[in-house]
Amino acid sequence: MTQGRRRDEGPAEAQVLEVLAHVPLLAAFFRRAMAEMPDELRETYARHGLTARHGAVLTQLLPGQALSVTELAGRLGVSLSTASELVGDLSRAGMAERGEDPANRRRTLVTLADDHRSAFEKFIKLRSEPLLVALENLSPRDREGFIAGLTAWAAAAQ
Repeated sequence: MTQGRRRDEGPAEAQVLEVLAHVPLLAAFFRRAMAEMPDELRETYARHGLTARHGAVLTQLLPGQALSVTELAGRLGVSLSTASELVGDLSRAGMAERGEDPANRRRTLVTLADDHRSAFEKFIKLRSEPLLVALENLSPRDREGFIAGLTAWAAAAQ
């Protein structure tokens, strides 16, 4: 219980207003993404009409593990046809590579193209810095709560 409230009662009105006051600040941060991209990446995005949705695919590919289009669709909460279209756009832009799964030839695996990996890693590191600083400044308990809240928000937004 927090301040006499049960967990299932939801946030107090003052908490809701406090959270909502931060949303425009975060929206401004996300709108600045294109301006903060390395030139090479920004030019590729502009030339091929890529958007933040394509960036979400690349972010899933950043750890280096090849993923199927079905796995990408599940992770992004989009339809298989949408994920396939995004991967096709990225492949035509040279940012992603598609290949046959050696264990199942009917399955297509997708990876981040080596030619763009460095620029994309640099961009993600720059964009992640404010979040990582915020996490470092939280106690372990608050960090767990923040991560749980962020996870819940992302799930509800899909």
